[in-house]
Amino acid sequence: MRIGANCVIANASIAANAVIHSFTHIDGEKAGVSVGEGALVGPFARLRPGANLGAEVHIGNFVEVKNSTLAKGAKANHLAYLGDATVGERVNYGAGSITANYDGAFKHRTVIEADVHVGSNCVLVAPLTLGAGGTVGGGSTITKDTPAGALSVARGKQVSIANWQRPRK
Repeated sequence: MRIGANCVIANASIAANAVIHSFTHIDGEKAGVSVGEGALVGPFARLRPGANLGAEVHIGNFVEVKNSTLAKGAKANHLAYLGDATVGERVNYGAGSITANYDGAFKHRTVIEADVHVGSNCVLVAPLTLGAGGTVGGGSTITKDTPAGALSVARGKQVSIANWQRPRK
């Protein structure tokens, strides 16, 4: 195990061969945090209570994980949030993507099955299941379950307005 400079680690179990890069904040409080063998975390990552990372999971810079389990080989490499999620093996979770797990009263779970690829800047609105081997197109807001192996895209049609003028003072 290697731990970089300026890390905060409390209430956590970190397995052999895991690497915690600099400026990572891990605090499992009562629920705990576990980091699997060979996992790479950070720099500048945050693992909150209930974060359970399997073997060879990659959690990159500015990624926050709370009450979520990531199976072997899953990756969220940068600028992302995974809250109340179950993430399958070999999932690639894109930059800027989030699980929208709170409706103002209750927390809901997101299930991302094995081999799913979530494009950049996606919002997954829980409760939700992304079927195994599927792909979510970048910039999508997904509000319904997706079938296994499918490409799911949910975003507005691009419109360009010619000769448009910005308002001026």
